[in-house]
Amino acid sequence: MPQRPKPTALRVIEGNRARRPMPKNEPRPRRGIPKPPAHLDSYALAEWDRITPELDAIGLLSTIDGTTLAAYCQCVSRWMQAEEAIQRMKARDKLTSALMIKTSNGNAIQNPLIGVANRAMHMAIRFAAEFGMSPAARARLDALPHEPDPQNERKESYF
Repeated sequence: MPQRPKPTALRVIEGNRARRPMPKNEPRPRRGIPKPPAHLDSYALAEWDRITPELDAIGLLSTIDGTTLAAYCQCVSRWMQAEEAIQRMKARDKLTSALMIKTSNGNAIQNPLIGVANRAMHMAIRFAAEFGMSPAARARLDALPHEPDPQNERKESYF
């Protein structure tokens, strides 16, 4: 399976190491921070507020990225909530530290919250890679803060 194309903004920041031609007619959405959607919970909003200024400062955020960014933030929130629930269970379960639970038949199975936490964590990492937020992506970046573009100062949301 071929590798997914990297966003041009990331290729520019990295210095186009592959020396492939840059797309000439790539759509260029308006840069800016979209408004967070109303359905995000407090954990997701905290993550939104934490990362949006950083992504905007290096030029990797546009006004149409709100849905993908919201999905990333919601995955982070779900991961944190599952981990907190596991920690609460762990305080009561000295034998398996909440890694295992008993079914109604008395069988021991993996705590379903472990699966929820793992899946949410993996999805958050995949979304983070879309925005260049993984350690490997940061190691390749050579970015300077962008100068504000008067044409892209409007911060609209499509939610």
